[in-house]
Amino acid sequence: MKNIIASLIVFGFAVAMVSCGAKKEEAVAATVDSVATVIDSAVEVVDSVVVDSAAVAN
Repeated sequence: MKNIIASLIVFGFAVAMVSCGAKKEEAVAATVDSVATVIDSAVEVVDSVVVDSAAVAN
């Protein structure tokens, strides 16, 4: 749950940076990096839940 909240905060900062008038190319790159980070974090959370669930089932 903490990872999801942290990912949302990172995404929020990325959106704020884009809306504050950074150069468009830099803003797009920052947004892409932030979204990639959010996706990676979400994948890690899902993987950890699946692994924990599998350990409990066995």
